[in-house]
Amino acid sequence: MAVISYREALNQAMREEMERDASVFIMGEEVGYYNGAYKVTQGLLQRFSERRVVDAPIAEMGFAGIGVGAAMVGLRPIIEFMTFNFSLVAIDQIVNNAAKIFQMSGGQYNVPIVFRGPGGPAVQVGSQHSQSLESYYAHVPGLKVVMPSTALDAKGLLKSAIRDDNPVVFIEGETLYNTTWDVPEAANGDGDLIPLGVADVKREGKDVTLIAWSKMVWTCLDAAKQLAAEGIECEVVDPRTLRPLDVATLAASVQKTGRCVVVEVGWPVAGFGAEVAYQMQKHCIDALDAPIERVTSDDVPMPYAKNLEDEVQPQPKDVVAAVKRVLYLE
Repeated sequence: MAVISYREALNQAMREEMERDASVFIMGEEVGYYNGAYKVTQGLLQRFSERRVVDAPIAEMGFAGIGVGAAMVGLRPIIEFMTFNFSLVAIDQIVNNAAKIFQMSGGQYNVPIVFRGPGGPAVQVGSQHSQSLESYYAHVPGLKVVMPSTALDAKGLLKSAIRDDNPVVFIEGETLYNTTWDVPEAANGDGDLIPLGVADVKREGKDVTLIAWSKMVWTCLDAAKQLAAEGIECEVVDPRTLRPLDVATLAASVQKTGRCVVVEVGWPVAGFGAEVAYQMQKHCIDALDAPIERVTSDDVPMPYAKNLEDEVQPQPKDVVAAVKRVLYLE
C-alpha cells in the first residue's frame, strides 16, 4: 500500500496507460516542457517524447478539435485543459462533435477521447477561474462525466476513462492535487481499474445520507465527524461518475437512512444536485422521512476576497445545519 497524492495518481494512470497502449497521447497547454500547469504530466515528455506529449498553443478549440479527429482515426487522445473554465472555449468541439459523432455516423466512428483538467473553485483565482461546470457536460447525451475525490479513485477512474470508447469529461478537483490517499499496488495492469458509473460509500452511517462529489466529499466527511460527536451518524456516498449516474447505490443508501442531503460546490440553479435530488425522490419517496436538502455555493460569481470566497462555498457548518434540518433538530 503506497500513500500518494491525487496529482501523482493521475500521473501514474497516464504513464501506465501510455506504456500499455501506443495509441494514447497527451495534448494541451504546457503539458510537456513545463510538466503541466499543476505538474500532473511531470516526467511524461522525457519518457514518451514530443510525439506523444504535445505542447499546444493557447487555442482550446483548435487542439480539442485535433483530439476529436485523432480519436476518430484510431488514437486515444488525452486533452488537458489548464482549467475547465477554459473548456468553454472548446465547448463546440466537445458538445457538437465529440458527443455526437458516434450517433451521427451510425456507429461508424467511435470517439475515445478524454478531456481532463482541474475544475471547481481553487483559492483566490477570481470568478472566471472558479466555476463548477459539471452540470453543463452532464446535460449532454454522448458524454461521460467523471469527478474523483481521492487519489485511489483518480487513478482507477482515469485509466478506465482512457480505455473507454466514448468521450469522457474528467474534471479534477483543483484543490485536491496535494491531498494524499492509500493506493494499493495493483497485481497486474488491470487490478486498479475502477469502472465508470459505480458510486462508492466513503463513510458508513445510519441516520442521514450525504451525497457529494469531488472536493465536497471531503467537506461532508468533515461535517460527518462533527455530527458523530453529537451521536448523529452520516453515510457519505460519492457518485464518482455523474454520467452515467449510479442511481441504485445512491438510492440504497437513502432507503436505509430515510434522509438525504445533496452537497455540491456548483451554483443552485440547474445544478447537478437537482438531478440527484430528483432521482432520489423518484426512487425513494416511500422511504423518505423528510424533504431532500441541497447545499450549494451561493448564487453569485465567485468573489476574490478570501473571506467572501469561503462564505460563498459550502462549508462543514452548512452541511451540519442541513443535516439537522432533515432530522428536524432545527
